[in-house]
Amino acid sequence: MNSVLYDAPGPRTRLITIIASIVAVPVLAYAAYRWIYVPLDQHHQFDGKIWAPIVNPGNQYFPMVWDRWQTGWLNTLKAAGLSIVASLIVGSLLALLRRQLLELRIFRMSPLKRLGLNSTRSATRTWVEVWRGTPVVTTLFFVFMVLPVWGIDFDDRLWFLVIGLTLYNSVVIGEILRSGMDGLPAGQREAAFAVGLRPWQTSWLVLYPQALRVMLPSLISQVVVILKDTSLGGLIISYEEALGVSKQMVEAFHSYNIDIGIPMYFSVGVMYIVVNYALSKLAQYLQKRLSKSGYKAVEPPVTALVSQAEASAA
Repeated sequence: MNSVLYDAPGPRTRLITIIASIVAVPVLAYAAYRWIYVPLDQHHQFDGKIWAPIVNPGNQYFPMVWDRWQTGWLNTLKAAGLSIVASLIVGSLLALLRRQLLELRIFRMSPLKRLGLNSTRSATRTWVEVWRGTPVVTTLFFVFMVLPVWGIDFDDRLWFLVIGLTLYNSVVIGEILRSGMDGLPAGQREAAFAVGLRPWQTSWLVLYPQALRVMLPSLISQVVVILKDTSLGGLIISYEEALGVSKQMVEAFHSYNIDIGIPMYFSVGVMYIVVNYALSKLAQYLQKRLSKSGYKAVEPPVTALVSQAEASAA
């Protein structure tokens, strides 16, 4: 099917693409060998001595390495779980509030109430833009440095990480859910009003449950982001998550003249890939199940526009 964004490639273009792909494979293989394998081999990064603490159960350091990784991953999953729950709760409340403020615009009210409504809308919009536009690293640093000054301190640094991740991810999740409610057919809202539901009841009982199911793949994608962002806890606030304990072990082995940095970071990177890949497959599975149930993910605006244009052209 031709797209309105580009012309379908002709026979010559397809032939050039095939030839370029065939040529690119050996070129990329040689580049990987020349600039990745050879330098690592010259620095003895494939020696069994530096991989043994990770892959050899008979090595004296093997139990210590995996025990520390177990602690790190338990801390990672704890921080991620708490941040996910808090972000979903706060994000849902924020989405419902912004949707409710939008619904109230159609009602007639006194100038004073109208001023309060507009002020609240501006405040919520500012809150979203501030935290969505602030890097996560800056947010975590702000929480860790500023909250104790305000008299809010925690013995466990886990809570600084949870608060920082919640501030950022709750506004993202809130916008995902709000866009999901805005993308539902207008008949849902009109039918709710027709049976006598109030605006807040319409948002909470009718629009929100449907948006939650429709936007579930996007929500799970954000969950993956939260899981990965927990690795910033070790960098900013010295929280012992998976990457943080890996860094500690690299420094400890370095004191014994064992350069285990690349094996250690490579291994923990593979662990992150496996966990995030499993979550991505879960998102695909849920999306298929929901599609069979009659719920489909909301298309991005550009995709929806292209689909309408193709339908009109047909």
